[in-house]
Amino acid sequence: MDGEGNMITLAAFVITLAILIAIHEYGHFQMARLCGVKVLKFSIGFGRPIFSKKFGYDKTEFVLSALPFGGFVKMLDERELSEHEKSSINPDELNRAFNRQSVYKRIAIVAAGPLANLLIAVVLYWILLMQGTVGLKPEVADVADGTAASTAQIHKGDRILNIAGEDVKLWQDIQWILVRNVFKSASVEVQTIDIDQQKHTRRIDLTGINESDLNADFLAKLGLKPSRPVVEPIIGSVIKSSAADKAGLQSADKILAVNGTLITDWESLVTIIQDSPNEMLNLSVERSNQILMLRVTPSSINKNGQLIGQIGAAVFMDENMMRGYLITNHPSTLESLMKAVQKTYETSAFSLKMLGNMLTGDVSIKSISGPVTIATYAGQSANLGLNAFIAFLAVISISLGVLNLLPIPVLDGGHLLYYMVELVKGSPVSERTMEIGQRIGLTVLGLLMVCALYNDINRLIVG
Repeated sequence: MDGEGNMITLAAFVITLAILIAIHEYGHFQMARLCGVKVLKFSIGFGRPIFSKKFGYDKTEFVLSALPFGGFVKMLDERELSEHEKSSINPDELNRAFNRQSVYKRIAIVAAGPLANLLIAVVLYWILLMQGTVGLKPEVADVADGTAASTAQIHKGDRILNIAGEDVKLWQDIQWILVRNVFKSASVEVQTIDIDQQKHTRRIDLTGINESDLNADFLAKLGLKPSRPVVEPIIGSVIKSSAADKAGLQSADKILAVNGTLITDWESLVTIIQDSPNEMLNLSVERSNQILMLRVTPSSINKNGQLIGQIGAAVFMDENMMRGYLITNHPSTLESLMKAVQKTYETSAFSLKMLGNMLTGDVSIKSISGPVTIATYAGQSANLGLNAFIAFLAVISISLGVLNLLPIPVLDGGHLLYYMVELVKGSPVSERTMEIGQRIGLTVLGLLMVCALYNDINRLIVG
């Protein structure tokens, strides 16, 4: 990655953290004010303050610090004050201390942070959905023999209308619906309409899909590939310093043959390159009506335990040719809102399901990602445009909200657990219990962070 790319990645990462942390802490802050609790400080980040100013009736100190890796809302709480500090407080304000509020108010204040993250995800998805979603038509291309789709008698040209009771509008809907059903049932019912406009009900077996397949193109393993035009093997762009760039490939180059094998479409070219990591390939290239002979050695990356080749070149895509295969879904404002709520709920539920599967061993802990992976995806989404970055923000905001609701001491969910116990037993949890819980929570979070960083480093090393 070049210097400019690093800067974009770093900026996108910092912006992502700052926005989502600010939203989370604002949830706590606003709910505390609504419950009459005095807020002493609202801080985004840690380390050296770069901005600090007091605002409002309570003279709340708003702080922005140099390291945007967290934040906090400090409320008036007698448990955190020394005897001298307690004596200096106006007695009329003691009723505004957090520890003197009812358990229901404390629950509302603590839950408001994670709920703010989930709410902003709904808003972000709503914004995206109201713009309309462009995607491939849910029409099936060639179905390979022996696949689950072939066994279910799904054929080329069939259009998928519904899966597991959910309507399918775009091809990406198929992947999302099937991902949610992989761990839920052994098979799903699929409604299709064929080229003769005859409707059919099929059943696809999902038992052949495992955890590692979810990180790859598991739809292809099922035999489901989208119908799309045959794309010519013409280079659209070349990544600087990549294998393609070093070989002298340029935009608009047409690949005619590889090692003497004629190339008629882009997919065939990609297949050969992926099957040839670190192997020199002889290319026959057409450029400005001239035939050139170039040599390229694909670099290798590790994908699901297998080395595959890549050269760092993107295809040239004719927009006019693609129009017949694309469709735009334009839901109404209310429908967009309902879909945004549904998408946020389903993403949250899926995140919890994956966490549960990690605990049972059904999903590997290698799926846990840390700050390096998040920063990488932040940079990639920023490069893809504003809408991609908004979608990324929504996903990370949901992850932050779900993580904070887990019943782990030191997290919001841990405090909520204490309050639930208080509701049952009629009195607060003892300070000793909270102290032990805090140690356990810090240990669990520390182990999760070590695991996440290990996975990040491993991804950087192996590709």
